[in-house]
Amino acid sequence: MEKKELTCICCPMGCALTVELDGSKVVDISGNTCKRGDTYARDEVVRPVRMITSIVRVKNGKLKMLPVKTKEPIDKSRINECLEALKKIEVQAPINIGDTVLRNVTGVDIIATRNVESV
Repeated sequence: MEKKELTCICCPMGCALTVELDGSKVVDISGNTCKRGDTYARDEVVRPVRMITSIVRVKNGKLKMLPVKTKEPIDKSRINECLEALKKIEVQAPINIGDTVLRNVTGVDIIATRNVESV
């Protein structure tokens, strides 16, 4: 049996979780004070995912950079691939919150998290 120690990131409590594994099968989870901790621990040891936030260049905008994020969490192993794709793009102002700025990067869309007006 293998044991993994995690800190839950689902709420401000930051529970110290212990996950017992038999190969890739979760046998037991302890330390969580809510059900979200159990779900987080199972997902984290089997298929860890993360939301990515970054910035991209803006052409003809009142701001030079636009904050963006993934619409959904992506596989942790694909973070660098996502960031490399974001380095290469420049969006045209105007941009509105929620606009898709890049489609299907590592399986998810990248969306704007701020409005940027044209100059």
